[in-house]
Amino acid sequence: MSAESGIPTFRGAHGLWENHRIEDVASPEAWTKDRELVLRFYNERRQRMRACQPNAGHRGLAALEHDFDVTVITQNVDDLHGRAGSTRVIHLHGELTKSRSTLDSRLVYEIDGWELKVGDVCARGSQLRPHIVWFGEAVPMLDAAIDAVRAADVLAIIGTSLTVYPAASLIDFARGDARIYLIDPAPPAIADPRVTVIPTGASEGVARLSALL
Repeated sequence: MSAESGIPTFRGAHGLWENHRIEDVASPEAWTKDRELVLRFYNERRQRMRACQPNAGHRGLAALEHDFDVTVITQNVDDLHGRAGSTRVIHLHGELTKSRSTLDSRLVYEIDGWELKVGDVCARGSQLRPHIVWFGEAVPMLDAAIDAVRAADVLAIIGTSLTVYPAASLIDFARGDARIYLIDPAPPAIADPRVTVIPTGASEGVARLSALL
């Protein structure tokens, strides 16, 4: 969804994310082993995100709110949906703009600027970590996402390989009479007869979707 805005997709070539092994920067074990590396990695992602702007796909989804009740469920950790104007966004994998306590996960804070450092602590004195769902961690917003999919008349799946779980399982909760659209320039094979494939990028795909609704 955000690739056209200049934010690299999560899984790049050879399983690397911005030239890092995913397990070295996106797991509880990585945090325990080298928190400075993890903080630096997400600081760099945050800087890059701040330099990017929402693309026509983000803006197109936000514009649909004029005529429809829209809930965006995103695996992306950037803030581009919100900046584009979407008012109801479920962040399955966390939010890059926020930090949270390592002692009490209920203590979540907006990050002032782009940098989170060793020594930045929560109200209880515990080190702050990125507010990101890492591999091996629970997905707190999954139930809310499932409820949204179950209630949907139309489900649009945009820019995903449908291989990262549990997010990839959300399609299984769509109603039998739901209209489902899959937007991706290289769409994964899917046998569900309800699915209409729109084989293009997010911006053009959302424009086509809007014309079909």
